Amino acid sequence: MAANSETMKVNLKIKRFDPAESGGKTWWQEYEVDIHPDSTVLDSLIEVREQNDGTLALRCACRASICGSCGMKVNGSAKLVCKTRVVDVAPHGEKLIIEPMGNQHVVRDLVVSLDTFFDQINRVEPYLQPSFVPEKGEYTASNESMENLLTSMNCIMCGCCVSDCTVLEVDANFIGPAALAKAWRFTEDPRDAKRSERLEKLNNEDGGIWDCTRCMKCVEVCPKGVAPMDRIMELREDAIMAGNTNTSGYHHTESFYKSVKKNGRLDETRLAIDSAGWTNIPRLLDLAPIGLAAMRRGKLPPVLPHKAEDNQKVKDLYKRVEDED
Repeated sequence: MAANSETMKVNLKIKRFDPAESGGKTWWQEYEVDIHPDSTVLDSLIEVREQNDGTLALRCACRASICGSCGMKVNGSAKLVCKTRVVDVAPHGEKLIIEPMGNQHVVRDLVVSLDTFFDQINRVEPYLQPSFVPEKGEYTASNESMENLLTSMNCIMCGCCVSDCTVLEVDANFIGPAALAKAWRFTEDPRDAKRSERLEKLNNEDGGIWDCTRCMKCVEVCPKGVAPMDRIMELREDAIMAGNTNTSGYHHTESFYKSVKKNGRLDETRLAIDSAGWTNIPRLLDLAPIGLAAMRRGKLPPVLPHKAEDNQKVKDLYKRVEDED
């Protein structure tokens, strides 16, 4: 409800953290401030810090969605709060839930350390590795190739995609969407001479391109349209085309493709075995407890796969696509 024609009230529930307390103290604190109707979430937080509570820690700089320093979670999703207008996320005066970004170490309140983020970036060697040094001038690339790289180059390293990555929530070894999008940028650069080596490493490395679950969160929260998941899928295709097919990730993809083509639906039992590798006895043994647990709960897939009622339509679709290729 607006206090007058020039202001409106905003209610914020902010997750606080004080590392000075024994073991670190976490709590929620609520504030109500008056802001201009066109204000951003960042404007609201600055109003809290300047007028209500000077102890609130937050990070911001350009206030123009260029520097990427003000990434936070707003109502559960990572956003740059400098470009997020209050009326867009709380049009009817709903309470705003503000938290620090996820999957990263919280320093204080809404400020996170980006050390882990940049450690992931460094894993993909984010620099050109050319085959020669020009005697004069500089390395050049065609306009067409640079236009292709532009999407990934729009990344401002804000960490929003890392914050909401569902894989990183359960596997800290995953290279992560931002780093893999950066890796794609260098595999596509015609001036780089290490494309094959990069693809082989990303294909074989634990936590590499095959660990993405395609949840789409990184695409949804990226403020610059980099679409990291799309870049990861392209890396997978490039790795396969380069001959990197002796991995569980590729076997998983191939098994999925073949079982749906044959039966019109997924053969989950065959998928698990193919992904592990028929000759990979240790990995197959690792799957045994999962299979037994599924059996006890009545969720074990059938040994003989079900077929779709009219799987011929699926086969026809496969044929049309394969003929086009």
